[in-house]
Amino acid sequence: MLTLVIFSVLLILLMIDLPIAVAIGLTAVGFFLWEGRPEMLVMLPQRMYSGTTGFTLLAIPFFILAGNLMNTGGITNRIFRFAKACVGHISGGLGQVSVVSSMIFSGMSGSAVADAAGLGQIQHKAMVDNGYPTALSAGIVASANCIGPVIPPSIPFVLYGAITSVSVAKLFLAGFIPGLLMGVAMMIAIALMAKPRGLPRSEKASWTELKASTKEAFWPLLAPVIIIGGILTGFFTPTEAAVIVSLYALVLGFAYRDLKLKALPAILFSSLKQTTGLLFIMAAANFFGWLTIHQGIPNAVIEALAGMSASPTGVLWMIIAVVVVLGCFLEGNAIFLITLPIFMPIARLFGIDLINLGVVMTLLIMIGNLTPPVGMCLFAVDSFARTGVWPLARECVPFLIGILLVTILIAFVPEIALFLPNHFMPAM
Repeated sequence: MLTLVIFSVLLILLMIDLPIAVAIGLTAVGFFLWEGRPEMLVMLPQRMYSGTTGFTLLAIPFFILAGNLMNTGGITNRIFRFAKACVGHISGGLGQVSVVSSMIFSGMSGSAVADAAGLGQIQHKAMVDNGYPTALSAGIVASANCIGPVIPPSIPFVLYGAITSVSVAKLFLAGFIPGLLMGVAMMIAIALMAKPRGLPRSEKASWTELKASTKEAFWPLLAPVIIIGGILTGFFTPTEAAVIVSLYALVLGFAYRDLKLKALPAILFSSLKQTTGLLFIMAAANFFGWLTIHQGIPNAVIEALAGMSASPTGVLWMIIAVVVVLGCFLEGNAIFLITLPIFMPIARLFGIDLINLGVVMTLLIMIGNLTPPVGMCLFAVDSFARTGVWPLARECVPFLIGILLVTILIAFVPEIALFLPNHFMPAM
């Protein structure tokens, strides 16, 4: 009952459109005041401070900066041209190009919303100019850019690793195959709807065009190799990789002459605002997480599940259902911060691998990015597509089904996600 009251209050505050950080913090503060224990609020500054000072979290502002630099520095155009030369001629044409370019761009940026706002504008314009329905084009863009946080590098994986103390490098490796499966599922969906909806496709690229686009995109395509190769060889940590990729994006932007020095202050300020917003949510959620532990909510949930003779399979279905529902109302990072203090001890008790759980929860959060009323990718794409959130959400349904099927597969066949980390980093 206590758990239900706390989370009901939180959802009500969110539904009346309070900012996420304010709603989370106000719920925790209000509970202690209602309980008549205002002295507990002395922990508020300490918990908020400790929630944002982990070394691993340093990666987040640099991955955000890297994504913004790439969107401004002409890298996105080169990736899109390369993807068009590779797959523009197959069934679904530019829809397939959007998925493939998002998969490639995912290897450099770690944010779905940033990808949708940057690369997504190029993808959407190209499809609309070639006769694709506006809402469908927007739906493909919003869905395709949800691959970003699954294929490494990934801001959600960094956040999950910081909260759970599991290896971020292993999480990065675990995201590769699920991310590719997401892309394949979306490409199948586009191919199936191509003929009924009359989606045009491009002429097959000539050898000259393929060679030219590959040459132009070579250095951006090398970024994922540098990031993952450096982590696997121990040359740098995932946190240091974020700095490396930011510098790499900066150098490429200047080398291509698409990034101007006068644009840097605006890029840095935008990255600062995005980082501050995320860290403020993390700070408030850390106090909220402490509240749940202080009230014994994780233990109460564990006892309830044990009393029901729950199995690992049943627990996984419960986690999937809870995160899908919360994804309709909460931003993805907030879901991590609120639920993980409860889910972690449950996962350990039932023998659920925490690396695989991180991948599954990230996939579920991507579903939340595409479900109204609080679908962040829907908002990002609608800001330039102007289709309306609900028509856009309807066009995302086939892709949501694909992501959900991949999520269920990864949840119940963990060997798929764990193959690469177990192969390359078995000792960690």
